[in-house]
Amino acid sequence: MVKNDEWIIKTATEKRMIEPFEPGQVRDGVISYGVSSYGYDMRLSDVFMAPVFDGRSELDPKNRDSVKFEEVTTSCFALQPGCYVLGRSVEYFRIPRDVLTLCSGKSTYARCGVLINVTPFEPEWEGHVTISVANTAPVPVRLYAGEGIAQVVFLGAEKQCRTSYADRQGKYQAQQGIERAKL
Repeated sequence: MVKNDEWIIKTATEKRMIEPFEPGQVRDGVISYGVSSYGYDMRLSDVFMAPVFDGRSELDPKNRDSVKFEEVTTSCFALQPGCYVLGRSVEYFRIPRDVLTLCSGKSTYARCGVLINVTPFEPEWEGHVTISVANTAPVPVRLYAGEGIAQVVFLGAEKQCRTSYADRQGKYQAQQGIERAKL
């Protein structure tokens, strides 16, 4: 069952599921963020990890050193064509044991050729979300810190899971910054 705005507001307020939390939908002059009908539009922070390839011929998710990253702090990041960058959410999430989330990019960015990739937030996962942002457009696209980047939809289960992300001691549990691939 998809959770609605009333459940999101109550759970975020009582159980600190989202911090900082915006109970309304902020829209005026910004890419919207906050509570929507059946989800929460999370914001992009001002910290980015930009890959530096230095003549490297491939990326290997099993080898953290296959690419180096440069940390960039800015209110507006110009993402070059055919490139990607890692970002993180402003919000820190604490997912209940009987909830799984799915996340997809905001339509405003999709209409500019930007693809957002965020994996599901498993039951009892917590942390800042690492976000992969790719530009498929033939020109640079601006990414705005402090504004909406993706919508999180909360899916409720009839029963709690037997083993949660916290129980498994997941490798991305309680991440504070942008996390690169871990094996």
